[in-house]
Amino acid sequence: MRRLPIGALGAAVLGLALLLALAPAAAGAPGRAAGGPDVPEGRVNVVKVSGLLDPVLVDFVSRSIDDAEAQGALAVTLQLNSGGAVVSDDEIDALTDQIRGADVPVAVWVGPSGSKALDEAAQLVEAAADSGMAPGTRVTAPDGETLDDEEAVAAGVVDRAAPTIGLFNVELEGFESRVVEGGDGRPTREPVTPTVFTQLPLPSQLMHTVASPAVAYLLFVIGMGLILFEFFTAGVGVAGVVGAGSFVLGSYGLAVLPTNPWAVALLVVSMFAFGIDIQTGVPRFWTGVALFTYVVGTLTLYDGLSLSWITLLVSFVGIGLAMVAGMPAMVRTRFATPTIGREWMIGELGEVVADVDPDGTVRVRDALWRARVNRATPVEAGQPVRVVGIAGMILEVEPLEGAARDYRDRSR
Repeated sequence: MRRLPIGALGAAVLGLALLLALAPAAAGAPGRAAGGPDVPEGRVNVVKVSGLLDPVLVDFVSRSIDDAEAQGALAVTLQLNSGGAVVSDDEIDALTDQIRGADVPVAVWVGPSGSKALDEAAQLVEAAADSGMAPGTRVTAPDGETLDDEEAVAAGVVDRAAPTIGLFNVELEGFESRVVEGGDGRPTREPVTPTVFTQLPLPSQLMHTVASPAVAYLLFVIGMGLILFEFFTAGVGVAGVVGAGSFVLGSYGLAVLPTNPWAVALLVVSMFAFGIDIQTGVPRFWTGVALFTYVVGTLTLYDGLSLSWITLLVSFVGIGLAMVAGMPAMVRTRFATPTIGREWMIGELGEVVADVDPDGTVRVRDALWRARVNRATPVEAGQPVRVVGIAGMILEVEPLEGAARDYRDRSR
């Protein structure tokens, strides 16, 4: 079994640690603006808010409001599509208080079609100076009921319906527009007040994506799987480096999300259990333990959040194929040549654990091996055998009773 390349892994982990450390600072930096670096005062800043409200996204929204105040913006419009928050109630309260008390009006538009503002994200809509929803969107009302755009407008949860962000902004107080003739000959309003679109910078976007439930889970288990794979390969350590990176990113995501620690522990235990049987090349008791702990750990990983059936299907099928079929086959391929250094096993004595007829399992020096008898007569469990050959991870054995004399004894 080969050790992981410590230098390469250390460099990868160090680089990812620096990225994690710099992500909050990057979130505080202004996002890329559609209007370029020289944008006029009196504009409307449209801030894209998509995904669960995690620390990175909350900090970005807060700093975007501060920047708009400092730059003399006319208003800030949050383009919202969020299913809730993974930060504390105190952090949500602080953000809503900032929205209400900002020197620049903060509006919220839930869109485009298919977007949502549920649970804690709906509090941003309630705190906004002006709010709107696109057709086909949903919002959580103060009483906990989920409403579509028409129901929300009728109930007074939002101020108005607006199919596009442009049509929403032209109704903002102080927003200048002019009436022009549209392509169909009908008059339409054209914005005069400049609009600048901002979104998370790339490093912050990476950390925000990593903190989504499905991505964090998949990165975590894929990282552990690749690290386990690295222990059984004879390559240059690429799997270990990629696995370490995935594991670090996945760990960050799980740390941000509401997870059950014991479920995370079950996922780690499952990888150790898989590794035990992978060493022998025979899926047995520990493979069953691994599959059980993996499924239980996956289904109970998040507290209050759930994984989609597609994520679960990909995970369960992938781990089953990789750990039950793929990894043992890879290990057999690695040891498919007698030059690996196990010639010493030829001539060793062992005991049959599962009938060898013609394939079975034997114990040699307290280790279990897959075995094949070199004659038509089966060997029953409990009988002693001698190793006479090696083919990959399979030992060729013969019973001691009636066996040919070991070739090494002929010179004695």
